[in-house]
Amino acid sequence: MGMQTGAHIVWDWNGTLFHDNDAIIGATNAAFAELGLAPITMERYRALYCVPVPKFYERLLGRLPTEAEWAVMDETFHRYYTVHRVGCGLTAGAAELLAKWRSAGRSQSILSMYGHEELLPLVRGFGIEAHFIRVDGRTGPSGGSKAEHMTRHLAELTGVAGVDPARTVVIGDAADDAVAARHVGARAVLYTGGSHSRASLEEVGVPVVDTLAEAVVEAERLAA
Repeated sequence: MGMQTGAHIVWDWNGTLFHDNDAIIGATNAAFAELGLAPITMERYRALYCVPVPKFYERLLGRLPTEAEWAVMDETFHRYYTVHRVGCGLTAGAAELLAKWRSAGRSQSILSMYGHEELLPLVRGFGIEAHFIRVDGRTGPSGGSKAEHMTRHLAELTGVAGVDPARTVVIGDAADDAVAARHVGARAVLYTGGSHSRASLEEVGVPVVDTLAEAVVEAERLAA
């Protein structure tokens, strides 16, 4: 797409562009079962979920999981999720919003904490890869914050495509998306359709919206 001079959106994937709530809660409960924990509802998950993920488990266990427990839960979660994600699709209206943003001559990218090698074929499978100037998934261990990954992502975008962090807006469903945005001097809009409740998102101090269409409108305003 060449050098960019206008607004840029960094999209989150899980729970934002990709509506995978059912797979996420199923995988979480499968991981809990490995430790003999009772299953939780999506409502409770959204009220308690946080990053780094071991802290989320601490809220439920009353303590941090041991390294051995974390390894078992993490492996179980990803194994279950990989099987059940096939029944999930893009969030309603997402494909149209991506196409419209691109057709207006503006740039966008994906930064996800889902594994990079698993993310790429998923994005390609939905036929939306061409809308993005960069797609990055997580490299390295799971469970951490997005901030350091965002630093690398924005550095690549700035160096190759001329994206300006000051005119960049991160759209995601988790408080950690806003933390990562602040870390690189970008703005953030948080979407209530994913992993966090509206109440927990509103504590972050950035715009909170109920649809991706509203998120894009906010992104245009913030990047103007």
